[in-house]
Amino acid sequence: MNAVATTFSVLESAAMDTALRAALQGPRGANPLVGAVILNADGEQVAVGYHRGAGTAHAEADAILEARKAGIELRGTTMVVTLEPCNHVGRTGPCAQAIIAAGITRVIYAVDDPHDPAAGGARTLRSAGITVESGLAAADALELNREWFDAVASKRPFVTLHIAQTLDSRIAAVDGTSQWISSPESLADNHSLRGLIDAILVGTGTVLIDNPRLTARDPEGGLSGRQPLRAVMGRREVPQDAAVRGTDGRFLHLATRDPREALSMLFEEGVRHVMVEGGSSILSTFLAAGLVDELIVYLAPTLLGSGTPALNDLGITTLSQAQHWMWDEAGGGSVRTLGNDLRLHLRPTRPATTQENSLPGSEAAEYVSGGH
Repeated sequence: MNAVATTFSVLESAAMDTALRAALQGPRGANPLVGAVILNADGEQVAVGYHRGAGTAHAEADAILEARKAGIELRGTTMVVTLEPCNHVGRTGPCAQAIIAAGITRVIYAVDDPHDPAAGGARTLRSAGITVESGLAAADALELNREWFDAVASKRPFVTLHIAQTLDSRIAAVDGTSQWISSPESLADNHSLRGLIDAILVGTGTVLIDNPRLTARDPEGGLSGRQPLRAVMGRREVPQDAAVRGTDGRFLHLATRDPREALSMLFEEGVRHVMVEGGSSILSTFLAAGLVDELIVYLAPTLLGSGTPALNDLGITTLSQAQHWMWDEAGGGSVRTLGNDLRLHLRPTRPATTQENSLPGSEAAEYVSGGH
């Protein structure tokens, strides 16, 4: 497919910048970060929307709703969005149909949606007589969601790794005690995350030592309305009376030590976002394999001096092999105070020379050169 260069106006470029910033307000996970802006006939930004996570309105529908709340006439307007509008029915309706119904006559988006069930929105819009152009700020939009694009291309869940540790990187004292390293506020934040993910994964060692429930709970300790699949990875048997088994059937034992195989098994179960918790062995296994898309660290102002380290050997023998991470502003910011703790939010860095090879679709140059 040959790229066709498209020239976008200063106002359209400014709208895409706004959409990219808005997208960062949403959480990372099974769905991409997406922002949308509606422009009137004069190119003025009249509404902004973004996706707030699984089950909520997509960015396009959110922007349309904001415009309607403000009494703005949508017929004849332009929508600028960071990702191709979806074309499928999931927990919410297809964005392409919402755009058509609203009377929007032009759509500019950054990059194509690589997710097969959602793809084809641009084609649907064009069939309805809407002018569709793409490629505006494509590199920025790809960088915004590069981990999500990688997960989709690999047909595996998006992986969030969670660590609750002391200042000296300990997750338990010498006697094995670990409750409560994190503050109540950090625990509450973690449980809110559990309510958003598809599955939570620990190793068999954590189950045998701590006997966790792995449920999502409200501040009063009751079960939240939405519960993740509780998955345990490892070859040792999970005791029949283990709390993680529960009584609702939402338990899965992954009899493997291979993180890629575990992710493949979870993907087959319909899991698109998994949070890895537990002991240093499973945390280190996923980090060493380069399979972590998002890192959340709850850092308590506590020193132990000895005890269980958060991580084991990652196979790094020299500084040049070190893993490097960058601060992630998505979903509330890179550093937040929760009670006495700091909540650190990071994403893996990637050498600039490899970014082009990770672009979705068959022709990376098409996205860089400005549309198709």
